[in-house]
Amino acid sequence: MPSVRFLSLFTLVLSSITHTFAQRQCNGNAAYCSRSYSNISFVGSHDSAFVGSEPSDNQDLSLTDQMNLGIRFLQGQTHKNILGDLDLCHTSCLLLDAGKLETYLGTVKSFLDSNANEVITLLLTNGDSLDVSEFDTAFKNSGINTYAFVPSSNPLPIGSWPNLGDMIDAGTRLVVFLDYGADESKVNYILNEFNYYFETPYDVTDSSFNECNIDRPSGASADGRMYIVNHFLDEDILGIDVPDRGAASTTNADQGTGSIGAQSDLCEGLYGRAPNVVLLDWSGTGDAMKAQGELNGL
Repeated sequence: MPSVRFLSLFTLVLSSITHTFAQRQCNGNAAYCSRSYSNISFVGSHDSAFVGSEPSDNQDLSLTDQMNLGIRFLQGQTHKNILGDLDLCHTSCLLLDAGKLETYLGTVKSFLDSNANEVITLLLTNGDSLDVSEFDTAFKNSGINTYAFVPSSNPLPIGSWPNLGDMIDAGTRLVVFLDYGADESKVNYILNEFNYYFETPYDVTDSSFNECNIDRPSGASADGRMYIVNHFLDEDILGIDVPDRGAASTTNADQGTGSIGAQSDLCEGLYGRAPNVVLLDWSGTGDAMKAQGELNGL
């Protein structure tokens, strides 16, 4: 007959195992573990590399702090600088150069290394129409390519995406999209954004955000595509659109006129489903994470 000591030890071990499984979280919430990637709403950082208080900056938190806040969708603009390096640059590297893409990717990799239950998405723009191999080089040099998700078919149907728990178990915790110039026959993990998403208009200066039309790709159908809501407000200063930092607490509110919730509700009414991504400037201001939870019914 088992000893009291053995039974106590067995009970302790069983309790520990049960607690471990009960507490498993994916992207900060246990509910996401069993949900398909394409059935989750992410609040994302628009121009995530441009941090500061200058007119051309878009974010108030460092890249690491954005991820620590809970942002799991990161967008960034790329251009080549005058030395030929592939950098994170706002419109032009002469205007704002936030450093090498490889360095940026290294920061994201460090976060993934330290947070084993997190899935991050990168959406990069290819403003100079570079060959996708140049992006591949930056990913490989940073080492982050080892985390990249490769779909089982291309494009992967919207209903065929794995759930977050399976992606985490497989070690494929990085999803990469490029707006133009992707060629999966050359680089199988850098995916063509517009095969998977449509986007609403950007450079919006109407603080009510009272639209949710398909802007890109032109003439696209919403059927079969995830979608990105560009919920960041600009202001027109002498004919130039600049990020409206002063309105961030209202723009990034979870509810109310011009809020994340209000525009998302408008979009859901049009397309019958919540946005997959809501891109924000100044993601550290307002209610980004609260809004994300509400979009996911949490």
